[in-house]
Amino acid sequence: MLERHYKDLSKYLKANHVLVVFGPRQVGKTTLLESFLKKTNLKYKLDSGDNIRTQALLGSQDFDQILGYAEGYELLAIDEAQQIPNIGMALKILVDQMPGLFVIATGSSSFDLSQSVGEPLTGRKATLTLYPVSQMELLQIYNKQELRHKLESFLIFGGYPEILMAKTKDEKIRLLKELVDAYLLKDILSLEKIKSSQILFNLVKLLAFQIGQLVSHNELATQLKIDVKTVGRYLDLLEKSFVICKLTGFSRNLRSEITRKHKYYFLDLGIRNTVIAQFNSLDNRDDVGQMWENFLVVERLKKGAYTNFYGNRYFWRTYEGQEIDLIEEMEGVLSGYEAKWSEKKKVKEPVLWKEQYPRSTFEVITPKNYLDFIV
Repeated sequence: MLERHYKDLSKYLKANHVLVVFGPRQVGKTTLLESFLKKTNLKYKLDSGDNIRTQALLGSQDFDQILGYAEGYELLAIDEAQQIPNIGMALKILVDQMPGLFVIATGSSSFDLSQSVGEPLTGRKATLTLYPVSQMELLQIYNKQELRHKLESFLIFGGYPEILMAKTKDEKIRLLKELVDAYLLKDILSLEKIKSSQILFNLVKLLAFQIGQLVSHNELATQLKIDVKTVGRYLDLLEKSFVICKLTGFSRNLRSEITRKHKYYFLDLGIRNTVIAQFNSLDNRDDVGQMWENFLVVERLKKGAYTNFYGNRYFWRTYEGQEIDLIEEMEGVLSGYEAKWSEKKKVKEPVLWKEQYPRSTFEVITPKNYLDFIV
């Protein structure tokens, strides 16, 4: 059985603090929480933010009701906490007024839950993000040769737990379509009260065709027939609801370095391929290079999150066309990585990069050496 990276939540618990576990819907947060609770010796109470009574009680800001709700328990666990109005204030009351209490709150909408708990719980919370299953985690059940053998499946169908367990291609596609239809934009539409779900989905579709490319907000606005500010807002919401992630341009020395545009990637390629309805084998696709870059960037992101990488990530590109897919900066050290699916053409380090950042490193990541980069 696959165990997630944060399987032992006790390592992150602290009395009179809230442990917040973020992540996309259906990524395994509830399973992770329930698995931990089965093993804990703490007397706990498990509840869901979907419960209307719980919403009313914890959203009331009534001290007596809220304290009475957790009385007699050592650990309070609330799944889907983003559904509860003013949840941050309720949790603040609990951790302030009940000595020794441990609290875990899970949420699929980082933008809403973080706003709710951020200010009230300043200095009183720790945050974990659970992503779709990483290649690091899959090393528990596969060796490296097996992971390489399954690489095509990961690029096409992604890493959601239920998708990984599905036995056939048809089942994987069916489950992915259900996931996209039922959950992809649910949090944004319900919490942000966006009127046109079709525009939002069209934006996601445009991004799906542009992964790894420089994205212009103005061009997106023109294509969608909406204003630029709305595009920026929608992109921010998609990022904060775990649909996409963003890289900004790195610049330090050259006027020709591009910084105003961004590159967007999907946190899960299965979601991306479902949005554009493409499940062809890699031999029958013209976007393998884009998928490969997306895969490496996101798996590197997961690895960084799970191994406490505290640096920054960028892309690098000049107006003359020189580029590097991924730049990592940590403690003043720059590392450049170029994603290449095909090894037919040898890739050289860009001349301007080498001249301007002589102390940096450069590496090409291919299907031969990628596992050392992401696990």
